Amino acid sequence: MADQTPSCANCRETAAVKGLQNLKACTRCKTTRYCGRDCQKADWKVHKKVCSRIATEAFARANTDHTSSYSAPRLRNLEQHVPNPFTRLDQNLYLHGRPETDVYKLLIDSFRMRQADDFDYEYKTTPPSVYTGAPSSTEPFLQYLAKATTHPSLLPPWFTDDKAGKCATFGNSGAWSDLRKKVTKPEIIQHYGDEKMPMQLRMLAEVVYGTGTMGQDGSGMRKLMMQVENDGSGKGQAMSHIDISR
Repeated sequence: MADQTPSCANCRETAAVKGLQNLKACTRCKTTRYCGRDCQKADWKVHKKVCSRIATEAFARANTDHTSSYSAPRLRNLEQHVPNPFTRLDQNLYLHGRPETDVYKLLIDSFRMRQADDFDYEYKTTPPSVYTGAPSSTEPFLQYLAKATTHPSLLPPWFTDDKAGKCATFGNSGAWSDLRKKVTKPEIIQHYGDEKMPMQLRMLAEVVYGTGTMGQDGSGMRKLMMQVENDGSGKGQAMSHIDISR
């Protein structure tokens, strides 16, 4: 009988051989396992071709037997509720029709979420930032806003260069959305009161940068979320607690 002991997808060694308690599963697809970050990074060029598809299929299977539809909750710490956030992301309208302060918060926190992901998954930093010892990540954030302006319709019409400066100032004013502080996924969920909020912010940052962390493409997941959101082919499905937001 063949040995069924899981092995690392890159080096093919088992946890026992590597002296580990267990292998770590890819946080996106939950199926492919690695002995550590180095092996995961080494295998990414191969794995990324199937990772998104596996995650999407797993998400659909997990929700087949549910009967309630997903409806975006009213988020905490934002002035105005905006329904169907994933549909609005797909239409480049996510930031439109919101109060000015809400737009500032979402831009700052999408940047902070992306900075955290880049560091956690690739040890990637954009100096000078809080991840390189700087007191604030204002400079790379302004670069982030500059990239955002190159995408037609992504920013509201009122978002001028002057507003970009005010947004950066807000990020250093002591508000929760603080460019001087790192942020984590659990903190984002707790602050906004929605477990899908990290996914929203990551998808916003993906639009700005043109790609997700480690080169991932979230378009397939965004389409699925839209279908569930709008009672299309996702009708009758409820959102599960699978962590597919990375």
